Amino acid sequence: MLFYSSTISPRLRYISNFIGKEIAGEAFRLTTDIEVFKKYEGARLNYSPARITADELWLQPHSLLGETGLRRQKIECFKTNEYKAFFRTEGDLPFDIFAASFYLLSRYEEYLPHQQDKYGRYAHQNSLAFKEGFLAIPLVNKWMEELKRKLKDKFPMPNIRSATFSLIPTYDIDEAFSYKYKSLWRTMGAIGKAIVKRQWSKIGERKRVLSGVLQDPFDSYKWMDELHQRYQLKPRYFFLLAEKTGKYDRNILSKEQTLQQLIRQHAEKYETGIHPSWQSGDKPALLKYEILKLSHISGCPIRSSRQHYIRFTLPQTYRQLIELGIESDFSMGYGSINGFRASVASPFYWYDLEKEEQTKLLLYPFCFMDANSFFEQKFSPQQALEEMKQYFMVVKSVTGTMITIWHNTFLGTDKLFAGWREAYEQFIVFAKNAQ
Repeated sequence: MLFYSSTISPRLRYISNFIGKEIAGEAFRLTTDIEVFKKYEGARLNYSPARITADELWLQPHSLLGETGLRRQKIECFKTNEYKAFFRTEGDLPFDIFAASFYLLSRYEEYLPHQQDKYGRYAHQNSLAFKEGFLAIPLVNKWMEELKRKLKDKFPMPNIRSATFSLIPTYDIDEAFSYKYKSLWRTMGAIGKAIVKRQWSKIGERKRVLSGVLQDPFDSYKWMDELHQRYQLKPRYFFLLAEKTGKYDRNILSKEQTLQQLIRQHAEKYETGIHPSWQSGDKPALLKYEILKLSHISGCPIRSSRQHYIRFTLPQTYRQLIELGIESDFSMGYGSINGFRASVASPFYWYDLEKEEQTKLLLYPFCFMDANSFFEQKFSPQQALEEMKQYFMVVKSVTGTMITIWHNTFLGTDKLFAGWREAYEQFIVFAKNAQ
């Protein structure tokens, strides 16, 4: 498929490569030679201010892809084919799908001045997707489906990619155990808090767990492993290895043999990545230590990551990950609400807007996290199950990649999360039957 534009900027090359690979299985062949375009006999896409031939798909460009630097864009949303769009132009589509997709995938709005949430993150309330009501939709994928239809209507036999849907379950191991393997001071401190709050049942439960009568309520690893084997899942695990414990870093320390053994057991079977601690977000040198530590324990090079609390800042966080050899990151989503942060359900390479270049860091966007559903959205297990089913169906409809985040804490026996383990297994059964 030949793609014509009078100029080819880094932004245009990036987004045309992404869309080309998604809909045709390979990047568009780009040209600035209008005569070559006119003589081409296959499917032709004209990305210029005016129509060139009668036998082409014409998309009139918005200015965004020809710009450099950042400025607040004027965005007015409108509906087309049941879905929102913006950057209205003329042509065979009523908007510039390339510029609009670039705006969302590059997270352009996150580079602009914005309000942060209580954790210092980009607040989802700032986003265009939240304000315009399309956060729960992989809008870029929906747009690409429409572009596919236009190409099929225009050209009898275009090379259209036959994509496949995939489900990737992922897990964050923030706190491997509730009671076991904690230091004496942490145990005594927790007992003191329970006494103050008159939580006598918790004190009794802790005693039975530590004496070996009960299984630790966060120890869900055998159950998870059996689930993966039963339904032939290929999950990914992310381990938190903070140098010391803190308010937001509550895992047992990496010197504990039990944690090391847990990591090795999972690294032997599954893809394993780093879950950078809260502390390493403020002290980047610690991140290198944590990655090296996890690599040493697991016996595997560490090439993937997901930020703790989904706490990251563009472009600094992603640049640090690249410098430390991370090749794929699973943080593209919100830690405050479920949905599609970049409005897409397909992996994509991060574009560094300040350097105006595509990087080698591949981003895997997630759309559901148990903690969002429980703590932020206040959902019951049944409501969370319906939410997951909804995301599954919408991602499957665009043959995308659905990524979920769960924590071992939700899948154990803690009374606080009663019913969540069952809801998750019901979802897996539903997903397997629906595929």
